[in-house]
Amino acid sequence: MKVAINLLILGAEIRPDDRPRLERLKAFGFDAVEVPMFAGTPADYAELGRMLSDIGLAAGVAAIATPEANPISTDPAVRAAARERQHWLVDCTAALGGEVIAGPVHSPVGLFTGEAATEAERAWCVEAMQALADEAAGAGIRIAIEAVNRFECYLMSTIAEAAAICEAVGRDNFGILYDTFHANIEEKDPVATYERFHRQVNHYHVSENDRGIPGTGHVPFAAHFDAVRRSGYDGWMAIEAFSRAVPEIAGATRIWRDLFDSTDELYRRGAAFIREEWRAAGERVMAGR
Repeated sequence: MKVAINLLILGAEIRPDDRPRLERLKAFGFDAVEVPMFAGTPADYAELGRMLSDIGLAAGVAAIATPEANPISTDPAVRAAARERQHWLVDCTAALGGEVIAGPVHSPVGLFTGEAATEAERAWCVEAMQALADEAAGAGIRIAIEAVNRFECYLMSTIAEAAAICEAVGRDNFGILYDTFHANIEEKDPVATYERFHRQVNHYHVSENDRGIPGTGHVPFAAHFDAVRRSGYDGWMAIEAFSRAVPEIAGATRIWRDLFDSTDELYRRGAAFIREEWRAAGERVMAGR
């Protein structure tokens, strides 16, 4: 298991001069980071990847689809732009040395038609995700699509919807990012949902119901960790939390109040929480066998 964190807590762009903050993450016990990838070149990410490797942090990528490059657009030109963006995304992730591309790469967050997803949109999604997975496989990268709550996405808000797309894509390196924040909103029984679809989960976000420090809200993390340990999952357990410190991220994620006193508090308590819950869940699962 790798204890990880999404670097949107630092900003939308991670640069070499962020090294002291990244070294601080390593000191707090993190093994890996999800690097936001919204712009830049492979050369930029190659430089960042070398720095992360030097610090001792494994790298993954947090990515999204954009309205201008929407894989499920009714406009063929926009879908073609999405393919080009996917090619750029794989090139940059490979240059970074990234293990995973995770997030709502299937459709833009916050873009709605006013209707439920159509069969045509689902088909366009499957076609685009197959192309992305095939290209990523050549670089040894896995894809983890995220089911995002109904207030942010209409294509897939539940794990069942994501699983249906995953099954249709049918690629070994293609799976689901299970996020406890979104599951808390959309799933009638989030733990049972994970257990039902765990074979398709290849990435995991540890995210509190208010996007603050894991373990300080009402997400039943002990039950979640027990289910994860029973399933045999041994991949990334990545904190996704947000603050008001980065205005563009605060606005996009609707963070209007402080959820913790400092990022150091998030790092210290968050990393320790994951390790302790992982250990305790392992002991409970072994005792129950």
